[in-house]
Amino acid sequence: MTRPLADPQTLLRTLNARAILEALARRGPLTRAELMGETGLSRTAVTQVLRMLEAGDAVASAGVDRETRGPAATRVSLHPGLGVAAAVHVDHTAMHVSLVDLTGSVRAQRDAPLGHVEDRAADIAALITECRQAVHAPLRHVVVAMPGIVTPDGEIRDDQGPDGGAFRAALAAHLGCPVRIENDVNLAALAEADSEVGRELSSFTLLLIDEGLGAGTVLDGELRRGAAGIAGEVLYLPQPPVPIGAPVLNEAVVEDLALVHGRDPADPLLVHLNACADGDEAAKAMVDELARRIVVVAGSVTLVIDPQAFVLAGHAAHPSFVAAVHRAAEALSHLLALRFVTSAFGREATMIGAIGQAASTLREFSFSRFVSPGGMVGR
Repeated sequence: MTRPLADPQTLLRTLNARAILEALARRGPLTRAELMGETGLSRTAVTQVLRMLEAGDAVASAGVDRETRGPAATRVSLHPGLGVAAAVHVDHTAMHVSLVDLTGSVRAQRDAPLGHVEDRAADIAALITECRQAVHAPLRHVVVAMPGIVTPDGEIRDDQGPDGGAFRAALAAHLGCPVRIENDVNLAALAEADSEVGRELSSFTLLLIDEGLGAGTVLDGELRRGAAGIAGEVLYLPQPPVPIGAPVLNEAVVEDLALVHGRDPADPLLVHLNACADGDEAAKAMVDELARRIVVVAGSVTLVIDPQAFVLAGHAAHPSFVAAVHRAAEALSHLLALRFVTSAFGREATMIGAIGQAASTLREFSFSRFVSPGGMVGR
């Protein structure tokens, strides 16, 4: 059965409402005159739509504008009752939580050490609950960045093996709202796609070093996760002289290279990078070898998907590492031309990506209630 076309006036009100809600999310509280300038709508259209949105508790008064010339004008903002979303980054040692509103502003943050893997859902829920004590708004959605392979249905495959979606189900049960699980490097790539660096590239692969090496690829503006979420798992790409099946770069590799070059194997990678920056020749030799491995990974990826550039993030964005990568790439330029750029966010890329996705999901959830055919504006 063919669905009837929407009433033209209903469709127009829906489009106008969406434009106003998006403007308020983008700019914060605005007067009617400012909304006219942001959306191109007439004063009558803005007034009519605001009246409907106010009746549906989508917008609320945000005080009076006394800064501009002329008569004082009332500002309106998105209604606080529309809620917040949580962005969570779980790494190998800690949990990081940020509550964000519809504008993408962070309203509360908490960090805590990572406990036992079996308790992480309850621990994250407790950290989010602690954040919510400072922000009195309903929790609508949670986006969690995790290391490991994340399948399209939210199953996590990490050092503990596949979890069958148990973590997502447990966290959703604790919080009473939808939960989305994403690979941490993929979220970093999404953050980069929205940055000044990423907007200049239609395709790129982000290479992020933390405890290990991961990749996230954006092609033609779209993140490519792969059919089973495996895209970007470059840690075990074969390359000489690394034995088949051995990791290209992780904490164990850093320890081994430190022993070979006479440095303290207990030191984390950042200490070696800083020593390289200070002119330590042994540290420089270590960093050069790690950079060579990254360049070989980039060459392998290039021969398959040929991105415009590789974005170096996490520890790979350290100035010493970036310089070493450029040296290694130059040495191989007669075989394959590779372009490397530095992340706009460094080690914060994953959390920034989680925050961006949490805010975007919250806006879509909230706005669809008011601008869908069955929503308040459509009635």
